[in-house]
Amino acid sequence: MSNSIPDNDAEPVDGAQDDIARDDGAASGDGATSGDGAPPIDIRGVLVQVAGARLLLPNATIAEVLSYAPPAPIAGAPRWLLGQIRWRGWNLPMIAFGELSGLAREPGGLGSKVVVLKALSAASRLPYFAMLTQGFPRLVTVSASGLYLQSREDEVMPLGVQARVRLNDDAALLPDLEAVEAMIGEALAQAA
Repeated sequence: MSNSIPDNDAEPVDGAQDDIARDDGAASGDGATSGDGAPPIDIRGVLVQVAGARLLLPNATIAEVLSYAPPAPIAGAPRWLLGQIRWRGWNLPMIAFGELSGLAREPGGLGSKVVVLKALSAASRLPYFAMLTQGFPRLVTVSASGLYLQSREDEVMPLGVQARVRLNDDAALLPDLEAVEAMIGEALAQAA
């Protein structure tokens, strides 16, 4: 199912290369240059299906994709903080992004996966957290010419969302991972 968005209000995302982790320097090879004279750089991203939306994440933020198993509940945690899973010696908080952002209820089950994400914030006590997904993430190539901003300046974004974008024909949300990490930290502190 494609959530295609018409081109009528789409704007190329300025500095798209800065918002998503760069691939290992691979250039697109078409000979064109960006506005600063440097050759354009294609970067690797991942489209992750969550309840109610598709997220565009930098490939470098994903540590591993796991099969879903029910997490250990955390007493007093908000509904979007599903619990904790054990991964490589760490107890990782697992979130349901669809519920956190208010997009949709997101139960785990058959076909669900868990994406382990690297924390971006230096203030985070945990170097990783987990996110419930609906199926396997899809690896994509992100180029500045194929990434368009869909959100308006005055648009109020769902909680934990930085912007609405279109990558070629795929509508997606850019999550605000640092804000999500802060929300996880606050929820864990209140539940303790």
